[in-house]
Amino acid sequence: MRQTRLPQVSRLILRTAAALLTLGCIASASAQTPAVRKFPTTQLNIGIHLIKAEVAQTEAEREQGLMFREKMADNEGMLFLFGAPAGVCMWMKNTLIPLSVAFMDEKGVIINIEEMKEQTLDSHCAKRGAVYALEMNKGWFKQKNIKPGTKIDGLPQ
Repeated sequence: MRQTRLPQVSRLILRTAAALLTLGCIASASAQTPAVRKFPTTQLNIGIHLIKAEVAQTEAEREQGLMFREKMADNEGMLFLFGAPAGVCMWMKNTLIPLSVAFMDEKGVIINIEEMKEQTLDSHCAKRGAVYALEMNKGWFKQKNIKPGTKIDGLPQ
């Protein structure tokens, strides 16, 4: 293979062009990623476990949920309010972190818990009418030995 030596000015121009191209790609990628919106929080407790939960109340907030989040702290989650008992299902469209979801009745008692894989459109549904759903990092409920029938306190009415 034959190598040619470029004049120093030409090498500088090529390096500058490469740097500008890289910056342009980064700017383009960040312009395409939607801003992550944070919601108001509330404190929940399950026995000795305290949870800082963002609250999604409106249809638009529930639809966005945890989309585009890259991480969530250990005892943080998102609480979804449905207002009245309903057959509800959750999905993971544009959700980058794997989650577990607990569906609850009007008294805050867990109906069922489902494990959800990130970036899928699979439906994960309450086994009966739910008023609340709480999403936590995948495996959180299992690690804390929290099962259906457990009551979550501090839920907004």
